[in-house]
Formats: sequence, structure tokens, C-alpha cells
Amino acid sequence: MVFVNRGSQEPVRVLVIEDDPAVRRLTAAALTAQHNPPMRLREAANLAEGTALLRDENFSAAVLSLDGGSAAELVPALRQAGLLGPIVATSRKGSVSVAVEAMRHGADDFMVKPYQAADLARRLANLIQMEATRELPVQPDVAAPGFEGFEGFIGGSEAMRSLYDQIIRIAPSKAPVFITGESGTGKEVSAEAIHARSERSSGPFIALNCSAIPKELMESEIFGHMKGAFTGAHEDRAGAAELAHGGTLFLDEICEMDLGLQAKLLRFVQIGSIRRVGDIKERAVDVRFICATNRDPASDVATGRFREDLYYRLHVLPLHLPPLRERTGDIVQLARAFLARYAEEEGRAFTGFSPAAEAALEQFGWPGNVRQLQNVIRRVVVLHNGEEVSAEMLPFTADAGAIMAYEAGRDTNLPRTESPTIAPYRTQEQKIIQDALAAFGGNAQKAAAALEIAPSTIYRKLQTWTERRGV
Repeated sequence: MVFVNRGSQEPVRVLVIEDDPAVRRLTAAALTAQHNPPMRLREAANLAEGTALLRDENFSAAVLSLDGGSAAELVPALRQAGLLGPIVATSRKGSVSVAVEAMRHGADDFMVKPYQAADLARRLANLIQMEATRELPVQPDVAAPGFEGFEGFIGGSEAMRSLYDQIIRIAPSKAPVFITGESGTGKEVSAEAIHARSERSSGPFIALNCSAIPKELMESEIFGHMKGAFTGAHEDRAGAAELAHGGTLFLDEICEMDLGLQAKLLRFVQIGSIRRVGDIKERAVDVRFICATNRDPASDVATGRFREDLYYRLHVLPLHLPPLRERTGDIVQLARAFLARYAEEEGRAFTGFSPAAEAALEQFGWPGNVRQLQNVIRRVVVLHNGEEVSAEMLPFTADAGAIMAYEAGRDTNLPRTESPTIAPYRTQEQKIIQDALAAFGGNAQKAAAALEIAPSTIYRKLQTWTERRGV
């Protein structure tokens, strides 16, 4: 999503979600009358209508009525649908707790009904101008050709341009970030980029992989422990939460966390304090939460594997990473960068790839994403030498299943048979999704649940296929 151009009179697109028709008309009239910046309005009677509009259009800001539900549900749902700009939440309930809840879950301002429509228009305009000013210092990085050096990323594809833009917009916020994407797509790199561009960049960045630590040790790893709290606790020890004080706490593969520990993490997110294992003292800790998973968190919530209340606390600013197969033009660029790095490390003479090798790299499906590509290039450099990597040096060009068999630890020394005709990965993927949509009458939510993928993945695929057909 591209924000309003600085210094231009291009209208800012604003979404108004309000169930009361009279209030909606008054609000829309006041916003339309605003000229600094000028605003273009779309109206919705409820969240479902609003998110449907967000799938088809880009909006820079929103006015969201909370009368149809709680802030803990409505604000994160609007963020998840793709709105990154300012949100002014409104409600007939004027309690402080409602306002605090709205701001905590990602709203930028709160107004009690009945409000002066002109006052709301002025406050929203101020938020939009503040947002535009805040983006100015970092915009040149994204404008650079190829985006070389953007916080450790490599690639300038359309998918990555969108990702860079989202990181720039998300980074200055204090709200939690929830990153989704397949394994090997760079979720930790994205978390580090958000931290580096945030106001907490001078503070620590502490990463913890929730799937790599035994369940019985996980609480101690996050919250720390006191001497004698359990066998082997020979001294007081601070956990990841305390170590990240003043900075960012990155919880990778959070959907793997035990449900009991999820309840304790929820308390930490709510009150901002922790208690070490074996301690009675509460310790105030100030961190920004960034979480990540390679699963569909909404499906885990539906099946009871992830707490719904914790999900809504953490899933405020969603960020989805594209798989490598959707990053058109980036594969060879990444391969060249890895080749240069490993050729220098291993003392090899490689300087590039043959045209056939580049074509093979582009055509392979890369189910393991960037991490798999990195491993393949390193393996080629270790096992071969020369100035140019040929197609024959790539393991998957000789046998399309060899590399996957190797990485899965299967026996590849089996008798070879005539290779069957296999449709390309993209063709099979499209058929699978289209069959699922047909089975559920075009309902993307149900199709996504059946395929165990995020609904946003289906929407992106449909848009990509439409663009390829030139529709």
C-alpha cells in the first residue's frame, strides 16, 4: 500500500465503518469537506463489508465503530485485513477502559459518540499528516533500484517491494507484530528489520525459538528462574523477557508453545510484568512483541491449539512473507549473492551461472524457500569448482526429486525408472486451490481451512492468476 504523496493534492482514501446510517452520513460529509489533506471516502455498515472493500482497494486510514463488537476483535481484524494506516475508533461507551483497550489493540485515537464530525475530521487529518511525516526519513531506501541493502534483504520483486513498504510502516508502531510465512522465508530477518527501524533500535533484540526448546524448560527460558527453583538451577538467571527490556522480544514458532505457558505469556502481554520461576517478586518489563509461525494461527485457534485471547493480543499488525516461488526475478539474484559468499569462503573460482542453470533455478518450486536455495548453492560450491555453475551441477536438474530426498534423509540409491510426466509446481498448486474453492462453493475461508493455509494466500493467488491472464 502506497501512502499519500507528500506535497500533492491527491485524495487520501479513508474507510468509514459505522452501523448507524445517520452517524455514517455525518462523518462522511465532514471528512469529504476536509481539504488538508483531501479525502476520498468509502462507507461500510459493518466489519465484514469493510474487510471486503479492503480486499479490493487500498486505504490509508479508517474510522471504526466499536459498537458492533469489542476493540480486541475489531481493531486487529481490520489490521489483519490489510489496513496499516491510522485508525480512529469510536464508541457509544465512554469509559476509560474502552479507550485504553482500543489503543492497546492498535487504534491511534478514540472518540465517544455523539462526537462533533468536524472534530473527528480534524483529528484524523492530523494523524494522517503525522504518519506521512514519520515516513519521510526512510522512504529513499525503498526507492533505490533493486532495493540493495534493505536491512539484509536481497530482491526487488513486486512481492518484496510490498514487504519493504509494510516493514517501514509497521516499524515505528508500538503494537505487536505477527509474522506468518512458510519455513525458510526469512521471518527472523523481517523481525530484525522491524526492530532496526523502530524507536527501540538502540535496545536489545532477543530471539527465542519456541519449537527448539523442551516444554519443561520453556517457562524458564522466557521468564528466567531463581537459584534452587528446580534441579539444575544453580544460580539466579534472567530470561529472554528481561534480557529484551527496552527492546524487542521475538518469539519464533509461537504456535508450538504449550497451552499452559500461553496463559502465562498472555498475563505478561496484558500487565507488562513477569515473575521468574521460583520467585514471588513481580518484575516490570518493557518489550515490543514480535511473533512468527509457519502455520495458520487462525486454524490453530479454531482447533484449540492456540489461545484465542492471546491471538487477539498479539495479532495486531500482521505481516505475511511471500514464498520464494512467488518472488519473480529474485531467485537468480539471491543465488548470485550466495554464490559470491560461499565461493569466497571455500576458495572457489565461481563467478556466475550458465543460462541453463539460471533457467533451472527459476523453474524449480523451492518448497524450502530461501533457506533451501542457500543450502543448494553452498553444496554446489563445496562439491564443484570452475568459473561458471552449470545446470548439471544443480542436483534437481538431474533428478527432480533428488534434492528433496537428500534433505529428508531418504535413500536415493533406488533403481531408476522412466520419469513420469509431471505438471509444473505452479500448475498443480493452482489446480489444488481451484478444486478446494469449487468444493466449498467459492468460499475462500472454508477452502483455506481445508487446505490449512491462510485465506490471504488464496486471495493473493487469485489476484496473481488474474493478472497473468491480463484480466
